[in-house]
Parts: sequence; C-alpha cells; structure tokens
Amino acid sequence: MTHAIRIHTPGGPEVMSWDKLDVPPPGPGEVRVRHTAVGLNYIDTYHRSGAYKLPLPSGLGQEAAGVVEALGPGVTELKVGQRVAYGTGPIGAYCEMRNMPVDKLVPLPDGIADRDAAAMMLKGLTVQYLFRQIGKLKAGDTVLFHAAAGGVGLIACQWARAIGVKLIGTVSSDEKAALAKSHGCAETIVYTRENVIDRVKALTGGKGVPIVYDGVGKDVFPGVLDCLSPRGLWCLFGASSGPVPPLDLQLLAQKGSLWVTRPTLFNYANPRENMIAMANEMFELMRAGKIKAEVHQTFPLSKAADAHRALQGRQTTGATLLLP
Repeated sequence: MTHAIRIHTPGGPEVMSWDKLDVPPPGPGEVRVRHTAVGLNYIDTYHRSGAYKLPLPSGLGQEAAGVVEALGPGVTELKVGQRVAYGTGPIGAYCEMRNMPVDKLVPLPDGIADRDAAAMMLKGLTVQYLFRQIGKLKAGDTVLFHAAAGGVGLIACQWARAIGVKLIGTVSSDEKAALAKSHGCAETIVYTRENVIDRVKALTGGKGVPIVYDGVGKDVFPGVLDCLSPRGLWCLFGASSGPVPPLDLQLLAQKGSLWVTRPTLFNYANPRENMIAMANEMFELMRAGKIKAEVHQTFPLSKAADAHRALQGRQTTGATLLLP
C-alpha cells in the first residue's frame, strides 16, 4: 500500500486528493521505484485543470528520483538499490512508490543528488533540447528567453553562460531580474514596466533576435513575433499564461518569413538512447558546477495542492520539489 495524489475530476488545486493505492509487483520491462523527491512543473497544472485532457481518475506529475526496489521479469538494465530518475513520465509521479517502465529511467551517476535530479530531469532536459537540438546554439549567439527567473529559465540562464550564449531574459520584477542575472542572464527586461519589443531592439541594434524561447504563450503574443529578426524562429514550448490564439500563417510572412515550432521534450527524448545522451550532457555540466538545480521551495507531497497554488500565483522561483 502506498499514497498518491490523484484527481477524479479536472479543476483547481482543491481537486487533488491524497489516496491510498496498491502497487502490484512490477511486470515485464518494469521496476518498482520508491520516490525520494518529486519535481513540480507547470505542465502538471494543465493536466490538473483539464487544459490537457487525461483519462480520469489520474495521477499527476512526470518527474521524480528514487531507488529501485524490485525488478520485473526480464529486466537487466537496472539493479535493486540503484538510484534512478525520470522526467518524461508516464504521468503519476506524485506518489510515494510506483512501477516504472525501464525505458523511461536514467541511472543517476555519483555526484548527482536525488533532489537535484528530481528538480532537473524535465526542466534541464527541456533546456538541452531547446538549446542543443532546436537552436544548436554556439558561443556568440543571442536569444530571448521569456520567464528567465522560473524553473526552466534559471537553468537556461546557466546553460547559456556555460556555452557562451548571450541570453536576454524577461522577468516580472527587479528582484527576479537580479536572480536571473546572478545565474548568467546577460540582459534582463522587466516586462511590468519596460516595453519588451523596444528593449530587444535596443539590445540588438534594431535587428531582433534569431530565436525566442517562449514558455509563456498568450500574454506575450503577438508581440513575440516583433522581437525576431527576419527568418527568425519562435519556439513555443509552453503556455503558462494560457494557449496562444489561432495563428494566421500569413502573419509569419509579414513579420519577416518567420518560423514557428511547438516542440515537446517527449519527442526529443525518444528513444531512450537519446534521453540517456541528453541526461549525460546535463549531468556533466552539473558535476562541473556550471549548472545547479536551484531548489528554492519544498512541500510535503501530501500538500501538493499548496505547491500548485504557489506556482500559479507566481510566488515561486527556481525549482520546487514535493517530498514523500
């Protein structure tokens, strides 16, 4: 018997319940993992609210770290007692213990703590594919990153500094601007009192940036397109403020033959070999001290609803963990 956060109907944080569940023996290709830390991500709120539909009742969460307690038939990739982490689901990480498919798990190397891994797997691997696969960024590049003081944003700031990229980050306050800069953000724009488009143009000599990384969505559209240089790329990887309205593709031509992509980590981290390679690159940067997990808040797993309220109320910075 174990405990897990479950939702039986979509809605606000109040729909999350602390349920008792049975965990059967792991099946073929599975292992049983006892969680030591669970990551909180904005996508969890989409699943809870029904913005992203789930079959109900359902668990929540896609990111956690823990220890292998039992192996299913035929499993040879992992051992009992081995530390592992995951960041691409399946959904249901808000629990004390669960069975997991081996192909979703990454072994944790020495020097990477469970809590750091739980805070980094989804967000850190997201930055990896944004920067290293979509953008293929190199030293000297300049990019705009919305919400630079958030969980993904602070990792992006550090990663950009590590590879010599000039990251211009938007933030909501001077305090968050200072936080982003301390993590490697080259320039900040406080969007509550500064015009983002004008500041981007000023910082780039009127050219705009070749890539905008946007996890905000509705609140920065359509202005996000005016921040791009001709043939620039709008990379919409999230929608914390709500979904972007339908886009007239002719607008992309009018704004300078722009490109748009709406990627997901799950496509870029598949198959498992891709995910392992992505994680290893991230772990090397972590062990070298170039990227830190930046866990700024923790909540008991049973109080996950409070964590959701804090996240959606913009009361958090960096990463938030739920502790079983």
